[in-house]
Order: sequence, then C-alpha cells, then structure tokens
Amino acid sequence: MQNVTIVASNAKWLKKVKWDEHGLVPVIAQEAGSNDVLMFAWMNRDALARTVELGEAVYWSRSRKKLWHKGEESGHTQKVLEIRLDCDEDVVLLKIEQAGGIACHTGRHSCFFQKFDGDEKTGEWQITDPVLKDPDTIYAESKTK
Repeated sequence: MQNVTIVASNAKWLKKVKWDEHGLVPVIAQEAGSNDVLMFAWMNRDALARTVELGEAVYWSRSRKKLWHKGEESGHTQKVLEIRLDCDEDVVLLKIEQAGGIACHTGRHSCFFQKFDGDEKTGEWQITDPVLKDPDTIYAESKTK
C-alpha cells in the first residue's frame, strides 16, 4: 500500500465501486496467511480512501455513524496487503494481516464462530471457536493507555 493523500470524491478508482443507496459497500476481511474469513463490515468512500492511505482497515460504523479504524480501541488492527473488487463491482475483499490474531469484539479469531448443525427442525447454532482473550480485558486495557 502506498501512503498517498486521496481526494475521495474525485478518485477515478473509487467511482468504479458500485455503492449502495446509502453510499456504502460491503467488505469482507480475509486473513492472508490462513484464508480465514475474519469479519464482514461496511465502507463508504472516505473509509476506503483512508484504508488505502493508511494501509490499515478503516470501516464505516453504521451504529455509530462514523469512520472506525479497526483496532482503534482493542489494538487489533488489520494491515491491508491487498484490496480486491468482485465481478459485479459491489463487494470489496481485503486481504489482511490481523494484529494479535483477534478480529472479533468477542475476543475470538473470527466473527464467524457459530456453525449451524442439524436440520430445519432440530438445527442449532454451535459455537466452534474459543475466546482467545476476554473482551472486558481487551477493552479495559485500551482505556488505561
């Protein structure tokens, strides 16, 4: 990733992305080494431009209605190695290196830690991945820094 300042509204490469009616695009974060899908999030133009500028993932928080630099509180940043756009130009894939091995706010490696097991009548969601670090500890540590 180059460290360049980008004017998000005028960048030709940003205009290629098919943004939804809210100016957002879905983003998948995939770990480069393992190819594990770690999380799903959203970006607006500013978040994608900032991601390219910093070389670290910056998302749009729909609940907080602001840019969210992944790891800003937890320290679990995502170094972006590659950015891909799907064939319909409406989904972004980030190939990342996950700092600390934890991507999920629950303290797990991946946000996709629940697996459906059974059939349509008896099926249940089973937790498959352990908590690597207690989230209360993660976020308490960020407040003391």
